[in-house]
Amino acid sequence: MHAYRSHSCNDLTAAQVGDTVRLSGWVNRRRDHGGVIFIDLRDHYGVTQVLCDPDSPVFAEVEKLRAEWCIRIDGTVKARDPELVNSKLPTGEVEVFIRDMEVLGGIEGELPLQVFGDQEYPEETRLRYRYLDLRREQMQKNMVLRSDVVSSIRKRMWDIGFKEYQTPIITASSPEGARDFLVPSRLHPGKFYALPQAPQQFKQLIMVSGFDKYFQIAPCFRDEDPRADRSPTDFYQLDMEMSFVEQQDVFDTVSPVIAGVFEEFGGGRKVDAPAEWAQISYKDAALWYGTDKPDLRNPIKMEIVSEHFAGSGFAIFAKLLEQDGTQIRAIPAPGGGSRKFCDRMNAFAQKEGLPGMGYIFWRKQSADSIAQERGISVKEVNALIKSGEVVLGEEAAGPLAKNIGPERTEAIRQQLGLGVGDAAFFLGGKPSAFERVAGKARTVIGDELGLTDKDRFAFAWIVDFPIYERDEETGELDFEHNPFSMPQGGMAALEGDPLDVRGFQYDLACNGYELVSGAIRNHKPEIMFKAFELAGYGPEEVKKRFGGMVNAFQYGAPPHGGCAAGIDRIVMLLADQENIREVIMFPMNQRAEDLMMDAPSVPLNEQLRELSLRVIDPE
Repeated sequence: MHAYRSHSCNDLTAAQVGDTVRLSGWVNRRRDHGGVIFIDLRDHYGVTQVLCDPDSPVFAEVEKLRAEWCIRIDGTVKARDPELVNSKLPTGEVEVFIRDMEVLGGIEGELPLQVFGDQEYPEETRLRYRYLDLRREQMQKNMVLRSDVVSSIRKRMWDIGFKEYQTPIITASSPEGARDFLVPSRLHPGKFYALPQAPQQFKQLIMVSGFDKYFQIAPCFRDEDPRADRSPTDFYQLDMEMSFVEQQDVFDTVSPVIAGVFEEFGGGRKVDAPAEWAQISYKDAALWYGTDKPDLRNPIKMEIVSEHFAGSGFAIFAKLLEQDGTQIRAIPAPGGGSRKFCDRMNAFAQKEGLPGMGYIFWRKQSADSIAQERGISVKEVNALIKSGEVVLGEEAAGPLAKNIGPERTEAIRQQLGLGVGDAAFFLGGKPSAFERVAGKARTVIGDELGLTDKDRFAFAWIVDFPIYERDEETGELDFEHNPFSMPQGGMAALEGDPLDVRGFQYDLACNGYELVSGAIRNHKPEIMFKAFELAGYGPEEVKKRFGGMVNAFQYGAPPHGGCAAGIDRIVMLLADQENIREVIMFPMNQRAEDLMMDAPSVPLNEQLRELSLRVIDPE
């Protein structure tokens, strides 16, 4: 018999009754039923109930066992009584009577967290003792899902003719929108390598080298501020590139791969066919959804309603519209037509740092409102209603409705397609000042009113990103997105206003997250030099930073493009998790610290001297 096991803890069935078996695993749960000790023995594959009574030669040793001790047992498989069968377990028809036992790994002291059960623990505790946290059932499922997703992606890429090539981990610094992790060189004192933020330059050079298609599951390293959906140090992505392609070719290639993975692992949730995925311009996404990664499960679309407030009696909005670059935007709220809900959303906006949100809601007319309008008593109105002389219609309520009057209010209702029982919320000013909050408000409204279809994955390609943006503090022009993207219109586009230049760059959004980002690349040196010149980089600076790629492009570079899909984020959505650390085996915490391995740490003086470095006290 094998030294540790003849079966896994998920293997045994009624077919093995009477057999002698050997199992190894952890004590998931221990129960003492008056002299009979029951143990749920757990390994990676499942759970088997084992038991021991005073007739067992190892009863005294079994009595000492506690949760999470690692043990090996030998025993006889027995059938459970019919009334004791556990239908929730594959091994629920049997149990094993322990004849022999060996402690493979004991525990000193108390467990810092319990593996069995669903008790919540602080994230600091979970990350410090990640090896225990990973034993929990949900974490085991998450990591297996991650492995299966990566395996499926690889197979799907191979099946459509892609080859997998690896690119360097130690390389040169490259601007990818975040800070580099620098690596000091021992052989070249004072010089540094960088960990790649992405394989961007290398995958383009692979195309220049004549390879038609490339992909890899690539580790990427970025010194970023952490978020719930982003690791602060490293992450993995499906990186791919193709030669002789246009934007639609990239979409047609990667969309079936992404859709197939979500269909395979989405647990039956609806996945629209790629042909149905919308293509939305960056400008429209910001207008309609307040974000470039919209959740299309929520049907709400924001609209500009400035014309209804210009010169109106609502002075706050009317004066705002006298300033350049301002607008009033409405967020429709079907089913939100109550003062209580409107007040709650107004409070939400205040918590987000805005003075509030204006609102209008539509309701059925009341006798009170008609009485006020006609200057008669409610009793008289009720009599008119009873006689049929007055028919209750609908009315708009809220401070805005009173200030702008019935005609403007009705025009807003008609534009938004709303009616009795509905509401609309309004934000005004420069879009950059309120767009983020408007987008969050749209999400909250959709969730609270039950408008968002939670049983669905909704995809959309966001296209036509601006290549440049102007820094609000310095006024300087800089790249808004990937600096290696081809401008739409080529060199001619760079002769006009840089802020009007759109790139062949795109993102794939799903359920409020960015899953994929990519571009058709700028493969012509003259266009690249001009594009960087507009952002303040002279030719020498470009050659210094990107010399390898610039030189390569002078030797017959093909048109090429591609994208990268975030593995961690894909698994997070499939696992129905809201925090990306739940699907990463050993993640950093929110402060970019590895509490388990004590990183980052202070280097030894000998290490610093070897690297010709000296640490300056940050204080």
